[in-house]
Amino acid sequence: MQMKPRVTELSVRMAAVQVLVGIFLYVNCLLIFTFFRKEAFRRDTRYVLFAHVLFADSFMLVLTDLALLLTYFYILVPSGPCIVLCMLMEILTYCTPLTLTAMCLERYVAICMPLRHADISTTRRRLTSMLIIWALSSVPPCIDLIVLLASEPPHFYTEKNICRYEMMLRKQWQSYLRSTLSQFYFLVIAIIIVFTYINIMAAAAAASGNNKSSTKRAQNTIILHTFQLLLCLMQLVCPFIEMAVMEIHIEVFLNLSYFDFLAFILAPRCLSPLVYGLRDEKFFLVLKYYAVCGLNKKQSPLLVVI
Repeated sequence: MQMKPRVTELSVRMAAVQVLVGIFLYVNCLLIFTFFRKEAFRRDTRYVLFAHVLFADSFMLVLTDLALLLTYFYILVPSGPCIVLCMLMEILTYCTPLTLTAMCLERYVAICMPLRHADISTTRRRLTSMLIIWALSSVPPCIDLIVLLASEPPHFYTEKNICRYEMMLRKQWQSYLRSTLSQFYFLVIAIIIVFTYINIMAAAAAASGNNKSSTKRAQNTIILHTFQLLLCLMQLVCPFIEMAVMEIHIEVFLNLSYFDFLAFILAPRCLSPLVYGLRDEKFFLVLKYYAVCGLNKKQSPLLVVI
């Protein structure tokens, strides 16, 4: 008699998650389509980084949603495929905050060093920055993978387990190292955010007219990115809390996992469309045009120029 309500509750929760994930994937795909439709966006560093975040967020949503479904329905997965899934999720976990940090630096250069912005924001440097982001994102999971490959026998990779990243942490010191690396990344990102915000505030105080308006928008963008980064970085702490709770009560663990998914995985990845997709006038005009499949024939002059 107690299993039926529990199954119904799980079904409702999973259905709600699928609807939310589907909505945000649709929005992200529409934003990505808009980005590729206009060459001006593809030549602008901030829009390129924005598209990079959208790709990473969309991929992350698909993978984490899959992992959540596997956990909630107690589907055991062979360790080999699970390791691949966990590695990708861990890389993408770091990829988003690092890209957002790069976007804050781009705004700092655009506002505080406008004469050098064109020279700094070249295609080659954009590609280099994205390669650096992916390389830095890969460091923590690659360390755990090397330790795992060196310590576990071949039959381990065929054993079936609940697919969670913690299965890769075979040594106690790995948890401490993972925590230390997360804190180090958080500290560096925090320093960069504070540095860019203070300098943009100083530029805002010295600016006037249109420059002041542009600087104010950049300042608000940094604030939104800071909130988004805090939510993303909380995701790095959640697994440690979840594992401690799992040892105490499995029901509380499932509820906590569900909340963490909504608050620290889904929510911060919903802010990217808000920060650039809706607040940016140029991008919003093009997005609005393609959202209605070009049915609105009265194009804004700005849309024609773009």
